[in-house]
Amino acid sequence: MTRWKPDLRDADATPEALYLRRRDFLRLGAAGAIGAAVAGIPLPALAGADDPVGEVLKTSPAVDQAGGEKPTSWKSVTTYNNFYEFGTSKEDPARLAGSLRTRPWTLAVEGEVKKPQLLGIEDVLRMFPLQERIYRFRCVEAWSMVVPWVGFPLADLIKRLEPTSKAKYVLFQTLLDPAQMPGQRSRTLEWPYTEGLRIDEAMNPLTLLTLGLYGRVLPNQNGAPVRLVIPWKYGFKGAKSIVRMRFVEEQPRTTWWLMAPNEYGFFGNVNPAVDHPRWSQAKERRLGDFLRRDTLPFNGYSAEVASLYAGMNPLKLF
Repeated sequence: MTRWKPDLRDADATPEALYLRRRDFLRLGAAGAIGAAVAGIPLPALAGADDPVGEVLKTSPAVDQAGGEKPTSWKSVTTYNNFYEFGTSKEDPARLAGSLRTRPWTLAVEGEVKKPQLLGIEDVLRMFPLQERIYRFRCVEAWSMVVPWVGFPLADLIKRLEPTSKAKYVLFQTLLDPAQMPGQRSRTLEWPYTEGLRIDEAMNPLTLLTLGLYGRVLPNQNGAPVRLVIPWKYGFKGAKSIVRMRFVEEQPRTTWWLMAPNEYGFFGNVNPAVDHPRWSQAKERRLGDFLRRDTLPFNGYSAEVASLYAGMNPLKLF
């Protein structure tokens, strides 16, 4: 049995949403709170408003692809984030991302496509009907959320671009601008942040090019104005504030894979059987929950994506 290591400050810390409920725990009494959690009884809601804010997006009716689980609160989704361009603590993005200017914004499409182009974010919004998809979201640090994302299948855009036969992978690049993204002034990572997918992964119907959450425009701290969401992969695969997509023949060199290849593989598929070198991936904590739960292979999306990796060594899928 793998023990959680004491140096896992982010992964093992009490989630902010749970910490903020400490007064509710005191009112219930420790025994009552634990008993309620074990019995599956919801704990009292956070005090104060937790309503989504920002411009409302026109979307089709929400499609639940999280097994009926209640979405994580707006507050938790927008204040507990990994976005190293704004700092390494979970609270930094919400605190510092106001410096990001999301208009005007362009997305360059390059490489092995017949129709390379420079798309304005408003063009993207006009070209593709937006959908709301409720997905499980799993971070490599063993915390998770359920998020109502707003976007459209990346495949819809790729089909319009007409990739050539040489397009085997897609590379995604985040904005590089230390004036707007203060975390880029440090050498925490090699900038700009890059991530990549195999072309068949990018074309899977679950893969979303995302422009919002909870029916609202995507907040800066969550990757505005456009990010990638791949629900069967760990969160680090979801590039944020994307400015470039490049279709290439060779597997691209991506940020975390280059920085710590023994900890972050190219595929980044959620796999409870393959531990991170410093902690187990068998369990996770949903933000707002008291107890850990079992991690699901491919984050619960095996039926939709397992065939993409048939015959591959599962140890390499991380």
